[in-house]
Amino acid sequence: MVTTSSMAEVAALVGEPARAAMLQAMMDGRALTATELARAAGITPQTASAHLGRLCASGLVGVIQQGRHRYHRLATPQVARMLESLMIVAAGTLAPRTGPRDATMRLARTCYDHIAGQLGVGIADAMRGEGWVELDDDAGIVTEAGVRFLDGLGIVLDPPRTTRALPLCGVCLDWSERRPHFSGRLGKALCRHSLTRGWVRQRPGSRTLDITPEGMRVFRDVFRVGLFRIPAAA
Repeated sequence: MVTTSSMAEVAALVGEPARAAMLQAMMDGRALTATELARAAGITPQTASAHLGRLCASGLVGVIQQGRHRYHRLATPQVARMLESLMIVAAGTLAPRTGPRDATMRLARTCYDHIAGQLGVGIADAMRGEGWVELDDDAGIVTEAGVRFLDGLGIVLDPPRTTRALPLCGVCLDWSERRPHFSGRLGKALCRHSLTRGWVRQRPGSRTLDITPEGMRVFRDVFRVGLFRIPAAA
């Protein structure tokens, strides 16, 4: 049962600036060391370890042990959605401009394990327009036509469909675009496939995704996203 004290505890944990910076650094889904997170927050590794201890104890962050090294990542997709929602609220009440200032990050970035920014919203708009998904404000389904479309691209939803029921797909309200992009099974599968096929590349140490020329072609001609202009030389 959620209580006012438990809500206040989560808010206090997230609200501390150094912890907020570390949580935001984990929003691209990567597992990071305490040293990497300390660098992102501008604090010492010792201070970062203390903060991470509290975040892990609260269930907001999980730890992966590999040999002598410990890696930290957001514990659940729900934590990532909470952070993205906080960014939206903060942008609307505290900042004159919504979302990141960097134009490339506004174009395409990761939101935990799925694609966000103009690209993420463009994919959602295009797939809805083609009848491949049906969405409401909170969630949606992949239609039979959408299942065939994804199968044709080799995109398998995790776990694969084993019944006649249509796959569900989650949606997030995008931080910068203020419109939905895909999360959940569909969002994760699209992001993973796009990275594997080289349609997008993630910048080291950043949530920014660079769209390759091949990715521009696929998103324009296959997904029918009306966003990109392909240079003549591509």
